[in-house]
Amino acid sequence: MSTGANEREGSLPDGTVDSVASISQAGDRLEMPVAAEQAATHLPPNDHRPEEIPSLPDHATPDEKELHWYRYVYQGDRVRQLSLRAVLMGGILGMFMCISNLYTTLKLGWSFGVAITCCVLSYVIWNALRTLSGKRLSQMTILENNCMQSTASAAGMSTGGTLATAVGSLLLIYGHHLSWPTLVAFTFLSASLGVFLAIPLKRQMINIERLPFPSGMAAAETLRSLHSHGAEAIRKAYSLVTALGCGAALGFFRAAEGAIPLLDRIYQTPILGTPWRLHIRELIPFAGRSNGPSLVGFGFEPGTLMIAAGMFIGLRVSLSMLAGSILLYCVAVPWLFAQDQAMAGVADFVPSFTVRNGVINPTRWALWGGTSIMVFSSLASVALQWRTMARAFNVFQRAEAGSGAAELARVEVPGSWVIAGVVPIGIAAVLLNYLAFNMSILLGVIAVAMSFVLSLVACRATGETDTTPTGAMGKVTQLMYALLAKGDTTVNLMSAGTTAGAAGSAADLLTDLKSGYLLGANPRKQFLAQWAGVFFGVAAIVPAWYLMVPDQQTLEAFQPPATNMWRAMADALTKGLHTVPLTAQYAILIGAVVGIALPVLSALWPKAAAYLPSAMGLGLAWVVPFQNSLSFAIGAVIAWVWTLVHRRTAGTYIMPVAAGLIAGESIVLALIAIMATVVKMFLQ
Repeated sequence: MSTGANEREGSLPDGTVDSVASISQAGDRLEMPVAAEQAATHLPPNDHRPEEIPSLPDHATPDEKELHWYRYVYQGDRVRQLSLRAVLMGGILGMFMCISNLYTTLKLGWSFGVAITCCVLSYVIWNALRTLSGKRLSQMTILENNCMQSTASAAGMSTGGTLATAVGSLLLIYGHHLSWPTLVAFTFLSASLGVFLAIPLKRQMINIERLPFPSGMAAAETLRSLHSHGAEAIRKAYSLVTALGCGAALGFFRAAEGAIPLLDRIYQTPILGTPWRLHIRELIPFAGRSNGPSLVGFGFEPGTLMIAAGMFIGLRVSLSMLAGSILLYCVAVPWLFAQDQAMAGVADFVPSFTVRNGVINPTRWALWGGTSIMVFSSLASVALQWRTMARAFNVFQRAEAGSGAAELARVEVPGSWVIAGVVPIGIAAVLLNYLAFNMSILLGVIAVAMSFVLSLVACRATGETDTTPTGAMGKVTQLMYALLAKGDTTVNLMSAGTTAGAAGSAADLLTDLKSGYLLGANPRKQFLAQWAGVFFGVAAIVPAWYLMVPDQQTLEAFQPPATNMWRAMADALTKGLHTVPLTAQYAILIGAVVGIALPVLSALWPKAAAYLPSAMGLGLAWVVPFQNSLSFAIGAVIAWVWTLVHRRTAGTYIMPVAAGLIAGESIVLALIAIMATVVKMFLQ
């Protein structure tokens, strides 16, 4: 997924979640000789039988690799691919998924990959439509569903990353929204820049180096299973749809009372003489301390969204979050609050916490230390992967060596498309930054250039590890612009939003191109489907942003971890550490040490890495409320116990059930938040 904090497992807001073991295993199964790959597709490539496909030498040249794929894997025009129904299905599903991811990013600091979910939903929905039509509609081909996947991913993942991070930070700082023309242009340009930057990287990283891109391989395997009509694939599909329905129902019942008057009337309609609404509280608080104020978020939230997210991200990250949250709420906060009371009245003393109506919010102080852990651990991880970074910059030299066959040039996206897209989009981005954010032309050009450099690194990291470090990429830009644009918070945030948005978009779309490569899709048609998805995504995400977050107070009520992290980073870099409480400055220093130490220790002693706390988990624990960490841990333990008790069913159902619960509850809660804003607008 992707995370605002940011790593990709799907994507933390800045981006994504770390790769799920089952997806990695699926990727391993798909990394097989081409003949075996084709046998699994049940589609004889280019009329060759699988046993007739020659094996590819281990030391094949780039030309040989590309020609081998073209002659034995590529399906050409034999299989329908880019169709109106595929693009419309992908676009519509992607619009719902981008709204879902916006909500989860605001609530959790995470976004989740949509490719596999959309593949399954598309398959189920289209078969239902065929049944209703009396089979007058033809079945979608496997490449049509791959095309649908590309459109849905572009719509669902590439357009919303900057809203809950850079744009949301501006709303918190200045108290007002960007104008809608500015937001539409910024969202479209950053996403489109990533789409076009992915073109020159595809042939090198996918065709020649054959990087795994595990999530892309898992999506290809899902499509193969669905179109082979395997019993296990059908069970996974229906379990996802069932979980989506359950998550949606729970989200409906959890809607805040008073949000929409009509819903309240429905909830209170008597059945057998009593109101039928199930009162599911937002938070079941734990007993507060007798010697101090109550703590925001110290309790259990009875929803499936965060429990399902814990099933996704695994035991190590989730338990690290719970341990860090216990340390914050039960140790650090009581001790610091006692210090505040002891120092009350001392001149020039700045307390760690502000008590409002007998309540304090621990994360307002703790986000400094948590952000420090995540920023420094992300940068340390990137630095430790210097070989990956170095290989990324060989892309042009090696791509030239494998430019090969004229036949391949007919299907690969030509370099002229890159120029035709990047040049006008880059110029438009520079002008937008200049006119809307007072960013100088030179700094705007540097931001566009940085987008390409960071896209190289992000795509390489995603291809090798299935983790997209978009958060780290944004922080790199923020650090650079702290020197180039001293004291300008807006320039600091929006330059990072440009580069992180483009890098995340490019990496996500290469993941989908990997699926198409394994299935023999036409890269040009797949690229067109991806770019079409950007239009669907922008059309949904911009109005959803204004309606879901109508004002600064609503955004603050989300306690958005990703937004708060970006804002804290910008404040510290542009205003100086003197604006941060002294105790928080110590937390920043300790967080930096912890954030650097954990990746270094994991690199030095890889066998012990599984037993070390997760730096990302510890950092997030101090950015999100305790209730989030507790729910994550509950979900991770459920998945772990299920695997111990019955590994076969766990491997079949955990991921689709978790994906369905997340999508169902987040979509319904997001739509109710949007409806509430619309109702208020009409009532005013």
